Amino acid sequence: MNAAGCGPDRAEHEKAEREEAEREELARLLPAPAERDVPSEPYLHHKDRLMQHIDDDQNRTPAAAPAPARKARPRLLRPALVMPAAALALAGALAVTFTGSGGSGDSAARPRETATVLLDRIAGTAAKSDVRPVRQDQFAYVKSVGAGAEMKENGASELDPRSEREVWKSQRVKRINKTGEMHDDEGYSPMYELGGSPAGIDRPTYQWLASLPTDPDALLEELYRMTEAEDGQEKTQAVFEQIGRLLGDVMPPENAAALYKAVAKIPGVTRQEDAVDAAGRHGFGIARVDKRTWVANEWIFDRDSLAYLGEREYRTKDFAAGRKGDVLSEYALLEHGIVDHYRERPQGDGTAK
Repeated sequence: MNAAGCGPDRAEHEKAEREEAEREELARLLPAPAERDVPSEPYLHHKDRLMQHIDDDQNRTPAAAPAPARKARPRLLRPALVMPAAALALAGALAVTFTGSGGSGDSAARPRETATVLLDRIAGTAAKSDVRPVRQDQFAYVKSVGAGAEMKENGASELDPRSEREVWKSQRVKRINKTGEMHDDEGYSPMYELGGSPAGIDRPTYQWLASLPTDPDALLEELYRMTEAEDGQEKTQAVFEQIGRLLGDVMPPENAAALYKAVAKIPGVTRQEDAVDAAGRHGFGIARVDKRTWVANEWIFDRDSLAYLGEREYRTKDFAAGRKGDVLSEYALLEHGIVDHYRERPQGDGTAK
């Protein structure tokens, strides 16, 4: 066959090669798909919208006229430059929605932070705190406000009026009889333990807390061993509440971080979007419900600093005498620090008269 006869076949073959090369170039330029978990329903919904916009733009765009035979082939553009404008706008919206990097306008589309993620953030903040070692001859000072519920004979509960109090806790590790002092509306009073009390889970001092494991798994195992559940209470709930009683104490940063990481391993722990302490401060909540008593223990943390603010207990189910939502106790940590003497305050504003 002569060269003239081969012309059309060869031209078709070269055209097919050019088209294949263009497809390969497009595939190479397109970014790799991101590896992330995307909710199926929102994803499919936005994908359908994206495809509809692309189809609409293409249908509105008139077909290009055939190029002259001798005109040079135009340079291949990057995919972002040839995508229809409406599709580009929607694709940008999808990127903001799925990455969670948008502003407040897309807050409803972002998945809510889990308890585990929040506890990990709190642990990270605690690990960076600047805490000086505490000597045994010093005292941990805590000022708080709170109230407890008075239980009636029929099982109903009534929350007492809130009141403030100050506590000075000895940091001695050895067994001692006088463990601290307290100041409230009735004045100052010593805190005694019959038979004496050494540092431990019931009288945590800085040095005792510093001796605990900093590995979350080992720490949780140790806390299970040291904690006793009350009658009718879940053991896991007892451990959760025991950790809560340690949160207001001064301890090394690595131990504080380990406590929060250990909490993240406790089953049934949830995150609350809005929790309020006894001082009326709002923050994030970390809570767990005892499935035997149906009482929730909730810790409150500042939204910005993630500092521990306090805790409260409340019913989660209706009972014959009690009602869901009844507050059984509430507590707010107002101030804490380390001082050298009883009745001394961290600000250095003197001792009581």
